Order: sequence, then structure tokens, then C-alpha cells
Amino acid sequence: MRAASTGLQPAQRWAAHAAALCGAIAQREHKSSSKQVSAHARLVFLDTLGCALAGRIAPEVAALERQSAALEPGEVHLPGGRGLGIHAACQILAVAPTWHEACEGHAFAHGRPGVPAIAALLPVALHRDASLGEFIDALAIGYEVGARAGGWLRVAPGLHVDGNWPALGVAAGVARLLGLSVAASMNAVAIAACQLPSSLYLPIRTGRNVRNLYLAHSATLGLDSALAAQAGIDAPPDALAWYAEHCCAAAPDELPKASADLILDAYLKPFAAVRHVHYGALAARRIRARLDARTTGIRKIVLTVYEEATVYCGNPRPATPLAAQFSLTFGVAAMLRFGELDAASYQAPRFDDAELRRLEALVEVRIDPGLTARRERGATLQVVAAGQSHEEKVGPGPDPDLLVDAEDAVAKFVHNALSCVSSETSRAFCTAFLDAPTATPLRALWQLLPATSPNPSVSPNSLPGVSNA
Repeated sequence: MRAASTGLQPAQRWAAHAAALCGAIAQREHKSSSKQVSAHARLVFLDTLGCALAGRIAPEVAALERQSAALEPGEVHLPGGRGLGIHAACQILAVAPTWHEACEGHAFAHGRPGVPAIAALLPVALHRDASLGEFIDALAIGYEVGARAGGWLRVAPGLHVDGNWPALGVAAGVARLLGLSVAASMNAVAIAACQLPSSLYLPIRTGRNVRNLYLAHSATLGLDSALAAQAGIDAPPDALAWYAEHCCAAAPDELPKASADLILDAYLKPFAAVRHVHYGALAARRIRARLDARTTGIRKIVLTVYEEATVYCGNPRPATPLAAQFSLTFGVAAMLRFGELDAASYQAPRFDDAELRRLEALVEVRIDPGLTARRERGATLQVVAAGQSHEEKVGPGPDPDLLVDAEDAVAKFVHNALSCVSSETSRAFCTAFLDAPTATPLRALWQLLPATSPNPSVSPNSLPGVSNA
């Protein structure tokens, strides 16, 4: 995909964009994160880790973790699991959080810069016995670079972001943790830019969970790129500009200033579904309350939403959990039927519930031209039940019910981690992590999580098809 010609060479045309990524690193070089950034970054970490603990008990993820531990044993222990090497841990920590689509994201980036950065940074930080502050500062830089890269290097139609630009943020974050200079960090980013792959959107439409591997590729690519830069391997300094010019649908809009802390806009999801689904789902929950949870009288459902939501989540009648996580119609129907949209929504008996499927077939999706033209997110839901029409509007702009604060984040972590960490231990860990001074060794906080599971019947070591040998 080639940008419109302006007579400039790629390095000139995209100089300001590349400089924005470099500036985000330089702005934070040798500086500790502000209290506000540190506090939100800690929430992003807890949310991501909680989603990982929930996702890793899926049979496929559990089997992958055991296989990885056998091939690459090491010192990183997830609760109830065998020790993993750095790359193996990086892979599992990137795959597991996406399993129920409940992990963090960033609207400007159109993706989730934090998940792969955390996946790569946590094992390295534990190995290096880094402090909490060092870990958070690296995460913050990785997030800033990743979010800006996502807003700039938009993927072409038919592709998915997860296996693409997130590697750039990972490279910058790991470079910070390794103590590399700004120039060396940008070289790490350029090394990753030379190898950015294309990851297809096709698995989502067909419901194949290979999509959940994409962030693992980004995480390991970014990690390896930073290690390569530390070793002295170099890359063309205009690699980012070349990629923007020839290999993606790069956005010409000016990127946020280097001083802007984009991580503060990282959202934590109250529902287990892609963010585009949240607006209609929240409207459905409110209408459900008006109907006293009675849905049998519903005869018409119309969801009006911005166009981008229909592009990424136009998956009616999903046959698999992954497709359902990217389905506007399923999200609305599941919320109307059960009042919840969480991991249980994608498992029997809820996933195959006859009334849910009846409601889902009723949902008509329309595009809101106003929201689309203004590049705003929101939804309007109309439900006709028992001859009465009920309408609920969510957005544009932030809705309090879509924002997760510290208390909600801890509750979500406790719920997600319950298979391998007791409620009391989870709360103690969250409190310690949120309140600990930045000089606290990250390893000391990590050791607050148990080495064994309080519920062995659902631990990764005991799922069907997973050997305990």
C-alpha cells in the first residue's frame, strides 16, 4: 500500500511521525513515571495479568504452557504451573490474556499496546531482579511507542493489528529495561520494523483461535529486537518510514506530542468482548433492567453504531467463542438474555442457549453516519418488547459504566484469578502491587502469588489432554 505521492522521499514524508516515536522515548529517558502514569500502568498490569490467569486454564493454552515448560524450562512460575524460560513465559503471557477478549486496549492505537509489552517485560524484569519502578517505567515507554505506532501504521483491510505494530512498543519497552540509550532504543524499534509480519483477520470471521497467537509473535519479536540492538546489530534508520510508505495504510495525521501520556487513555474492559461491542452491550444491559430481565416478549432489536464497529465486529450468528467475541449481535443478545458478558458467555450452556440465539437473530445493525463522520464511538439500541419501544444511547464520549477504576480492577482480577489464586491472596497481591514503593523488587511482589493452585481441578496441570509428566 503506497501513500499518495507528494514528491518527497519516504524518510522525509514520514519524518515527523518517526520523530514522534523517538521523542516519546527521549522525553522519558532517565525519568521516573509520574504518580498518575504509575498508578494507571499498575492497573493495566493487574488487569492484563488477571486476564492471563483466566485464559491460561483453557485446554489449548494449558497444553501450550506445559509443552513450553518441557521445551524451555526456566525460573518464571505462573501460579500452579511449571517454571518457564523467558521466551516461553513471554509467549504464554501474550496468548492467555486475549483468550476471552477481556484485556486492555487503546482507542487511538486501535489495538492493545500493553498486553505484548507486559508479556515481554515481566519475565525479563523478574530475571534481572528489576524494581517495580523500573518495570513500570519500561512499560510506560513501551506503551507510548506502541500506541503512537498503532495510530500511525494502520493495517490494510483484511489484516489484524495484533501481529503487527505492537512489536515496536515492545522493542522500546524492553530496550528501556535493558538500559539502552535513545538511539539504541530506536535501533531496536527499527530492527522490529524490518520484520513486521502481516496477520490475517480471517481467523476471526471463521472463528479460529489462531488469532490469539498474534500478540505472542509481536511480544517475542519486540523482545528479540531489543536484545539484538543491545548486541550491536543495526537496522536502516528509515525502516519505519519505509514500512509506512510501502507496507501499510499509514495515517498522515499528526501524532500526539511526545509529552502526552497516552497510557492514561488505556481502557480496561468491564465486559469480555472487543471494545466495539461494549457500547451496544451496555445499552442492552440498561434496557434489560427496564424489562425486569424478561426477554420473551422482544420482537425487534436495532443497533445503530459507528462504521468501524461493523467492519471489525460484523459477525452475525457466530459458531465459535472467538467469533462471538467480535460480534455486535451476539454481545447485545447475550447481555439482554443474561445481563452479563464474561467468559461464561462463551461456554455451554450459555453459548448455545436457545433464547440467546433467538434474540441474536433479531438484531439488525445500522451505521450511524454522524458518529462515523466525527470519528466518535457510541451506540443507540432500540428494543421493541410487548408492543413498547425502549431506546438507550451510549456515548459519544466516556460513559462511567465503561470505565474501570482501581476497586473494579481488583474485583475483576480476583474473579479472573480464582482458578489458581484464592480471593484473599489475590486481594493481598493487588493491594501490595498498587501501594508498593517504586524501589520494591518486582520479584518480591511476584512471590506473593502462590506456586500451587488452591483449586487443582482446574489448574493448567490438570486439564484434559495435558500431561502431568
